Amino acid sequence: MTSPSADVSVRIAWADDAPAVAAVQLRAWPQMYGDLVPADAFPSGPEAEAAVAEAWRATLGRPGDARQRVLVALERNLVVGYALTAPAADPDTDPVADAELSDLTVDPGARGRGHGSRLLQAAVDTVRADRFTRAVLWAVSTDDVLRSFLVAAGWAPDGAHRELDLTGDATTVVRQVRLHTALG
Repeated sequence: MTSPSADVSVRIAWADDAPAVAAVQLRAWPQMYGDLVPADAFPSGPEAEAAVAEAWRATLGRPGDARQRVLVALERNLVVGYALTAPAADPDTDPVADAELSDLTVDPGARGRGHGSRLLQAAVDTVRADRFTRAVLWAVSTDDVLRSFLVAAGWAPDGAHRELDLTGDATTVVRQVRLHTALG
C-alpha cells in the first residue's frame, strides 16, 4: 500500500502567475528581510499588491534576455515560491558561462515542505540547459539558514562580498556574500 503524496511541481512562470508571485513576495520579504530593512520599506495594501503584480506581469511578459527565467513552485495549483535566473551581471563574471540565481523565495506558510529544494534543483537544471557552467547567488551575510541550505546543496562562498546601500544615505546597508556552484 502506498501513502498519498503531495501534488507539487516547479514550472516556468506565466504572465497570469504575476498576482500569485507578488503575493508570495509580499508575504515572504518582511520575514526574510525584516531585521535588515525598516518595516515601512515593504509595500503593503491593495494598491501595493496591484503595483507589485503589475511589475511581475511586465517581467514575466517581457524578459530582458531569452535566458532570464522565473520559475514557480506549485502545491496543487497554488504558487508557493519562485526563483529568478539570468546571466550573471557582476563585473568579475562571464555572462556566457555564469548564471545568477537572483531570488529564491518560498511562502512562509509553505516552508519545510521541499519547495525550496525543488526550486533550487529546477533553477540549476534550467541554467545548465542554457549551457551555463557556473551559477552564483548573493545571500545576506547574516542569513545562516539560506547559506546552510545552499552549502548542503553543494554551493560554496567564492570570496566575493558587497554592500548594498538601500536608502542612498547609508542608513540601511545590507552586506552580502556570493556563493557559487559548478554546473557539471
